[in-house]
Amino acid sequence: MTSSATRFEAVTGVDLERIRADFPFLARSDEGRSIAYLDSAATAQKPRAVLDAMDRFAALGYGPIARGVHRLAAEATAAYEGARARVARFLGAAVDEIVFARGTTEAINLVAWSYARPRLQPDDEILVTELEHHSNLVPWQLVAAERGAKVVAVAIDDRGDVVPEAFARAISPRTKMAAIAHISNTLGSVLPVAELVAIAHERGVPVLVDGAQAVPHRPVDLAALGCDFYAFSAHKLYGPTGIGALCGRREHLAAMPPWQGGGGMIREVRIESSTFDEAPRRFEAGTPAAIEAVGLASSIDYVEAIGWSAIAAHERALLDAAVAGLEGIPGVEIVGRPRERSGVVSFVVEGAHAHDVGTVLDHSGVAVRAGHHCTQPLHRKLGHPATVRASFAIYNTLDEVNRLVEAVRAARELLAR
Repeated sequence: MTSSATRFEAVTGVDLERIRADFPFLARSDEGRSIAYLDSAATAQKPRAVLDAMDRFAALGYGPIARGVHRLAAEATAAYEGARARVARFLGAAVDEIVFARGTTEAINLVAWSYARPRLQPDDEILVTELEHHSNLVPWQLVAAERGAKVVAVAIDDRGDVVPEAFARAISPRTKMAAIAHISNTLGSVLPVAELVAIAHERGVPVLVDGAQAVPHRPVDLAALGCDFYAFSAHKLYGPTGIGALCGRREHLAAMPPWQGGGGMIREVRIESSTFDEAPRRFEAGTPAAIEAVGLASSIDYVEAIGWSAIAAHERALLDAAVAGLEGIPGVEIVGRPRERSGVVSFVVEGAHAHDVGTVLDHSGVAVRAGHHCTQPLHRKLGHPATVRASFAIYNTLDEVNRLVEAVRAARELLAR
């Protein structure tokens, strides 16, 4: 370990060597060179603890969830419901307020169609922000189009922040729902969620928060945030794909009709009609993703064992080093200057398309995101069709940040010819 890396660990308090040993992917070598994986905002690598927990359950504890009287069925059901309880503790919610979904996208669609749709009338408004991921925009567009309502966006300021005063001005008597990110997946802007929720609630507007980019980086206390719904995905939290969670206030879930029909969410079925189970099971039709739920619970255990203060210090140091390094390269522009940045830094290279930059970086063994990051309206606002995004996780190192900076410098020189 280099002296600079040793000093870096001393500042952040993270035992990087131990943590990196937890992730099998980091032992991979391509052409004798490790991959600097800087795309965790898209999907994070998985620690051995998560993979092992899923393997053990699949091999030794798997059975039908809530559909059998034999021992394996009971054990599997207990593991699945134990995962739900673990998510509830993670968010500071009640167990019956946690609905498992395939991820943030499905969770938001559930709220859009089951909660918002019955309440929308022609000319009503759904309030979003200009920096929303498509998953927190398109579902609202679809519901609004069906009901004759419309989607209205709060403008971000020049730094890339959502200002509470602008949010308040954007709420009208026709606003029936607000849907906001916790952290922008493109700019890393941390929204003042608690303040925005308080403003909306003063006007009787319920709020959904897209927490996909927040849960890997900070603790989430739903009581402090005050929102009505909170959604996140496991795969950004070092867990498996195909599962996430929606936390909804008990009174909201109780009033929402089923969104999908099938086994597991019913009380009684007749040919002409059916009656349905209580929430949250009412919203979990079909065979549940039990293996993935176990993986999600394990990923929560993993990050909380490291500790949020250590994670925050480590990722803050990585971000500061990346921003400083990229700023020192002529022709490189960092996009967005939020007052509080978390997780990501996006940039453009003068005279080069983001895809070309990303390809050159890949040849240097540096994996980043290149494109519009599912935020096309935001990119239009910024005046860039695409950006390059580097995102950081607990397993990244100062050396990987330096590799990023040097690879961008080399790409700038190559593509400027």
